[in-house]
Amino acid sequence: MKTTNLPEEIRNWGYRIVDRIADYYEHIEEYPVRSQVEPGDLLNRLPVEAPLQGESLEQILEDFDRMILPGITHWQSPKFFAYFPANSSLPSFLGEMLTAALGAQCMKWETSPAAAELEQRMMEWLRDLAGIPSSFEGVIQDSASSSTLCAILTAREKYSDWKINASGFSGKTVFRVYCSGEAHSSVEKAVKIAGIGRENLVRLPVDEAYRLDPAALQEAIAKDRAMGYAPLCVVAALGTTGSTAIDPLPEIAEICHSENVWLHVDAAMAGSALILPEYRWMIQGIEKADSIVFNPHKWLFTNFDCSAYFIKDRSALVNTFAILPEYLRTRVQGKVNDYSDWGIPLGRRFRALKLWFVLRYYGLEGLQQRLREHISMAAWFENKLRNDARFEIMAPRTINLVCFRVLPKKALQDEEMNSLNERLLQQINKTGKIYLSHTKLKGRYTLRLVVGQTYTEQRHVEEAWEVIRSIAEQLTE
Repeated sequence: MKTTNLPEEIRNWGYRIVDRIADYYEHIEEYPVRSQVEPGDLLNRLPVEAPLQGESLEQILEDFDRMILPGITHWQSPKFFAYFPANSSLPSFLGEMLTAALGAQCMKWETSPAAAELEQRMMEWLRDLAGIPSSFEGVIQDSASSSTLCAILTAREKYSDWKINASGFSGKTVFRVYCSGEAHSSVEKAVKIAGIGRENLVRLPVDEAYRLDPAALQEAIAKDRAMGYAPLCVVAALGTTGSTAIDPLPEIAEICHSENVWLHVDAAMAGSALILPEYRWMIQGIEKADSIVFNPHKWLFTNFDCSAYFIKDRSALVNTFAILPEYLRTRVQGKVNDYSDWGIPLGRRFRALKLWFVLRYYGLEGLQQRLREHISMAAWFENKLRNDARFEIMAPRTINLVCFRVLPKKALQDEEMNSLNERLLQQINKTGKIYLSHTKLKGRYTLRLVVGQTYTEQRHVEEAWEVIRSIAEQLTE
């Protein structure tokens, strides 16, 4: 299908798309937050084969409304309380529109100089806003999962003096990686990909607040050394997925420093709170860490993907990943940051542009205000639970996540209690009015309510409380 006048076509369809986006946000509260379709709904409606002839954008957009929207869970709904947020915002998606229009490949400085230099400066801004020491340098990765993998691969190569990259595993050294039993699943995925092996991931016990026990870490490292293992890396969680538990970084950092073990800090969601002075306590001891990651695409109103990965020894990172075939050599080699050398993929999107839009649009004070509002709303909800004997708080509220379960009028066995709370969650989400998720804490089925969506207001949290309270009352009568 030939486009005869591209600028006019862009104006025509661009205006229409923007109107659709505006309509979507105007009516977003009318959609069921979680998609109500069943498996196979879209597959059964899509043609088995691609079209031979081009179709009109008019028809494609009609099919988007008819076929795609019903199968979308609305992560930008102000009534989305399920998982840690995957936020967008006006400046973010406007910046992303420009990124898509530019279509730039940003793998090296020379392929898009502005992209490389903007990324460098945005990482400096974020580092300073979060109180991370200036000895760390940053790069935008696609996810915290990739950042954690980069950390473990870099730790592996630095330990082996880059011999594993050159000649593979010798079989003489068995590495060990340590994290708490509440750490994110990406740690396990990383040790598998890095060739360390799932059996060499040591999951350590947690305390009553679900934080890693430093004494258990020290003991595990000593035991492994005595058995001939090579302690390689500790992944400390600043905000576990289940309950936002904050591992005691000062003690962990001291152990890693004295044992010469790489310390990677996973602050994927909670790291955004570091822009608040009252939460800087979370990174006490960070100067002894080797790397840290947090995701602006979670709670800093920048749409996916935008993961901020900071490392103290940039040369170790570059030595781990850099490859320079002749076709990638440029006139400025060694004088600039070529960010394709700072991670796994060669190809790179212009991720820094939307982050630049967000940081300039909100400013530090605007971002701080929004985060504090979210934290205040979470505290309000927690207080409602505490004052209602039908509910039990299941973990300390550290930031903006509240973990709870309903209590029946008569005592139940553990499995019956879990079943009751699972039914509560299913019925809540079936309404479509709000969306929650769950975890298990010490084997107990626990509901999670996260206040973090960009445009959530107090009234939305109050509505969530009414939905939860009403259904819980029906189930416990």
